[in-house]
Amino acid sequence: MKHRRPLLAACLFLAVSGVSCAGPAESKSTPPASAEEKARQAVMAQLKTVDYGCTFDNSKQKARCHFAKGDAPRPLLVALHSWSYGYTGDSFHFARFCIRNNWNFIFPHYRGPNWTPQACGSDAVVADIADAVAYMKRVSKVDDDRVYLIGGSGGGHAALLMAARRPELWTAVSVWCPISDIAAYHDQCIERKRGYFEHIRKVCGGDPAKDPAAKAEAVRRSPLTWIGGASRVLLDINAGIHDGHDFGGRRGPVPVSQSLDAFNALAAPEDRISPADASLIVKEQKIPKNFSVPEKDPSFGTYPVIFRRESNLVRITIFEGGHDCLPDMGMLWLARQNRKSPPDWSPGRGSRTEAVEITK
Repeated sequence: MKHRRPLLAACLFLAVSGVSCAGPAESKSTPPASAEEKARQAVMAQLKTVDYGCTFDNSKQKARCHFAKGDAPRPLLVALHSWSYGYTGDSFHFARFCIRNNWNFIFPHYRGPNWTPQACGSDAVVADIADAVAYMKRVSKVDDDRVYLIGGSGGGHAALLMAARRPELWTAVSVWCPISDIAAYHDQCIERKRGYFEHIRKVCGGDPAKDPAAKAEAVRRSPLTWIGGASRVLLDINAGIHDGHDFGGRRGPVPVSQSLDAFNALAAPEDRISPADASLIVKEQKIPKNFSVPEKDPSFGTYPVIFRRESNLVRITIFEGGHDCLPDMGMLWLARQNRKSPPDWSPGRGSRTEAVEITK
């Protein structure tokens, strides 16, 4: 398995240095940045940090942005940070794609890490992300037929929620290892000894398994509660089959059931994944033998697609991986979608596919 870079880990922006306590004469200098790190720094230096107005409470939220060049309207990508980060999280892969392709780009804060009542799928979050789109349309020329949303893990939760609550904003939405049911995720974290259940209790004001008010809050912040709205937007859901398990020396935090449940809620009855088949996928990390072999998708590179199904305007893809996101693959799929054209579900072309482990 190739080395994977944490997608949204702020520590990647810190230089590594060693300082001897023996005095300046023995101090070690900071190692020179690698070519890869210089390329990363060059991309991030092109982003602007802005404060945009939020209609929910007349506050200001920060975001990192790139404004496309030229007089012609250009696509807009809204990318969402993961569970434990904000606008200073790692937006490199998204920003690099947008700069290379002259897209508009915004990476909003939307109330920051998911451990306060203001964050984690609140009404403020929904308004903030919608306001980020409105801001970009005010300050740059945006092609209304090509407005895209992408997010993974906690960002996948927010992207799925926005697909459900504000479907009119998006041409297409790319979601990776999302959380679709906050109450269920609370219990799954306890079962798998993942500490995120403590964040959920802070967000909801109590234990959703014991406190009816906290349970109601968890339900309100869950994409599944609003999922009917997402039937009107093109939605691509992706998950690594080993997520939720110990895999490759890592502990996957989000069970694949969270993705399967979202797909089933939007799929036609005949296309839904049965409880028995879903259990095999989630618990045994296997694809049922009766499932058809998916067409190869070169855009997934060394992380092959092992199950894929389309229904209505939603697609589910299970690939060989853990709590991972393939940002370039997601954005290449988005780039093929246009409000004026039918959905393009065709496999992507082979490219330099860089899978990144999402740091929640």
